[in-house]
Amino acid sequence: MTTGTAQQILRDTFGYASFRGAQQAIVEHVVAGGDALVLMPTGGGKSLCYQIPALMRKGVGIIVSPLIALMQDQVDALKQLGVSAAFLNSSLEAEEAREVSRQLMRCELKLLYVAPERLLTEGFLNLLERLNQDNNIALFAIDEAHCVSQWGHDFRPEYRGLTVLHERFPSVPRIALTATADAPTRSEVVERLSLEQAEQFVSSFDRPNIRYRVTLKDNARKQLQDFLETEHPDDAGIVYCLSRKKVEETAAWLKEQGWDALPYHAGLDAAVRSKNQKKFLREEGVIMVATVAFGMGIDKPNVRFVAHLDLPKSMEGYYQETGRAGRDGLPANAWMAYGLGDVVSMRQMLLSGDAPEERKRVELQKLDALLGFCESTACRHQTILRYFGEEHPGDCNECDNCLSPVDTWDATKAAQMALSCIYRTGQRFGVVHLIDVLLGKTTPKVEQFNHQQLSTFGIGKELAQQQWSSVYRQLVAAGFINVDIEGYGGLQLAEAARPVLRGEQEVWLRRDAEPAKRKSSMAERGSRLREAFAGANDDPLWLALKAKRTELAREQGVPPYVIFHDSTLLEILNRKPQTLDEMGRISGVGQAKLAKYGDAFLLVVEDATNNGRG
Repeated sequence: MTTGTAQQILRDTFGYASFRGAQQAIVEHVVAGGDALVLMPTGGGKSLCYQIPALMRKGVGIIVSPLIALMQDQVDALKQLGVSAAFLNSSLEAEEAREVSRQLMRCELKLLYVAPERLLTEGFLNLLERLNQDNNIALFAIDEAHCVSQWGHDFRPEYRGLTVLHERFPSVPRIALTATADAPTRSEVVERLSLEQAEQFVSSFDRPNIRYRVTLKDNARKQLQDFLETEHPDDAGIVYCLSRKKVEETAAWLKEQGWDALPYHAGLDAAVRSKNQKKFLREEGVIMVATVAFGMGIDKPNVRFVAHLDLPKSMEGYYQETGRAGRDGLPANAWMAYGLGDVVSMRQMLLSGDAPEERKRVELQKLDALLGFCESTACRHQTILRYFGEEHPGDCNECDNCLSPVDTWDATKAAQMALSCIYRTGQRFGVVHLIDVLLGKTTPKVEQFNHQQLSTFGIGKELAQQQWSSVYRQLVAAGFINVDIEGYGGLQLAEAARPVLRGEQEVWLRRDAEPAKRKSSMAERGSRLREAFAGANDDPLWLALKAKRTELAREQGVPPYVIFHDSTLLEILNRKPQTLDEMGRISGVGQAKLAKYGDAFLLVVEDATNNGRG
């Protein structure tokens, strides 16, 4: 048991001057023996909500985590703070696992991370029962609790078995934590984990440091290259793609362009996946190109951007994936390029799966909500939060729609033409052919089906091809048009199209920005990250501080951020502490880290200052 108040432990062990948001209330509730359900965004400081109570209560805190890499990172970070922690999972040799079990039974651990599969074995549950006879279990923390939800995108069936903790250890407090916020998932977590009596702590899910931007696909690779060169020339980030093939091709292409890029997907050899993940976590400026198989539990705080080259499946997926950027609270970007092709391929993927019809219907609704977000002219932060049942005043100044407000136009007449053309051609053709008919082009396909005889042939010459493409994309996103998946992406009229065709409903669409206009605003946006680092990247002291961090991390075989976060280094850079006492007042420098690294970093500051004078 660690002596001292929660506030003292926060300061002395973790190096933070004050709690954020609901952290203190959660800590006090769990220390007093209460159960809790904690919904808090990525980067909100969830782990402190169970780590501090585990240090304050008698016995060991048992943390259930679904991810081996995350356990390793958390344990490495805790050991740096002088906390006795270990993990039990399939990555350990048999003798190593036995030694951890012995440490557990000798009450030498304050925190033990364990995979759900391991926890649910009868042997491990028996160990816990023996520990509990002397009240030596401080608490159970169930991390990534949304894994219990069958509707979620990270469903883990073994999480369903965790009700055993409530049944066999009713007096031990449980704290379930997740960053996935929608109401159905929340109620399923409560029901499946028997948390009906638990106090719920729901934090705001806004990530004000993330700037959201959705751009139309127009040579996506070139757009990605422009984005990286303008805003993230030296930064770590994640690029998400839908298919394994695209992941490998994109990673190879980025490498050819001179970026330090690596692929990651479930089809890669496990050793290659592990090697790539380790490099991403432990080195600076690495770009991971990945499917959604990568990311849950990635603790790297200085991921400066998340880019999507394909549409995610849902708002939850998008929120979780973009949430991996900027966990340290410093500015970060969420950038996505999307087009009508994405909508077609994602619908195709959802509908062609083996899931029951009810599941498919739910997934299509989730996809439609994401399409609405992409095409929205409102504040992106506001739209995301509204989806999760939270209000936001808008005007965030941290999204494309607020920074460069989008024009809208009365597209009622154009929509009627577009819908009528689908109807006249028999509701079986894709967008390219429909636009050819509207523009009056006599292509071989138009002649083959005699579509030059239709009343819609050539009636749309007032708009250019790109504008028609925009009209169709937005009509699909708004639910006026369905995509016939079995008919190879042919467009069909939805029920919602009737009042438009009858002239009973107006249609207003967003006017797509010109590519040149988008480019100039990108350059203006790049300055925001530069401001946050206030010229740090050109400062010899900043480079020296990072070099020292990397050197210490390599010596110990841990990621650099386990030594100090970027935000801590920035504070050292700006405040230039001269004494250990001054260093101890820097955020993120607790007593153990001060003793271990204080002198080394003071020396770096002193050398840089002397060289500057010289």
